[in-house]
Amino acid sequence: MTDIQKLIAKDLLSIKAVFFRPEEPFTWASGIKSPVYCDNRLTLTAPEVRNDVENALAETIRANYPDVEVLMGTSTAGIAHAAITAHIMGLPMGYVRSGAKDHGRQNQIEGKLLPGQKVVVVEDLISTGGSVIEVVNVLREAGAEVLGIVSIFTYGMKKGLERLAAANVKNISLTEFDVIANIAAEENYIKKEDVAKLIAFRNNPSDESWIGA
Repeated sequence: MTDIQKLIAKDLLSIKAVFFRPEEPFTWASGIKSPVYCDNRLTLTAPEVRNDVENALAETIRANYPDVEVLMGTSTAGIAHAAITAHIMGLPMGYVRSGAKDHGRQNQIEGKLLPGQKVVVVEDLISTGGSVIEVVNVLREAGAEVLGIVSIFTYGMKKGLERLAAANVKNISLTEFDVIANIAAEENYIKKEDVAKLIAFRNNPSDESWIGA
């Protein structure tokens, strides 16, 4: 567990951006029962946490992607983080829409991007990885050299890890599910025995046997 992972985990827990409720699971749109609720947009309205997140993103990008030339945010959650981090780093930024506009120039990539430019994608969280890989593919099709992704939080789900590997794209997250689960137990947000339930969910979200265990 790195210092950044621990700091960001504590920050996200403190503002309930990542909120655990193993006794009363949330229901996702897919119908899956989940012991965790994630809303990293809450970091934008918590200035101290936002400052930690954006500085950690900048530090992580400098350390892992030193050749970066442009930051590209995912629409919509990654846009603000890409903009603030790009400001800190003195870099240009843009963002990728979920689809091309049906008017004007019909852009899907907003902001100037030249073929061959080295890009890092900024995402707020990664679960199964599908949406962020779509962004990577759009940028690659436009001629960008995508160095990788930086995200605030990742579940570390098998499906997501496999998709990223298959797409040959690197992701570095500020913190991850297991770290937050263990800190949540240490700081009494949840019971220590709940950690096993959380990990069981992470390992196989479609298996609900952890509920009531």
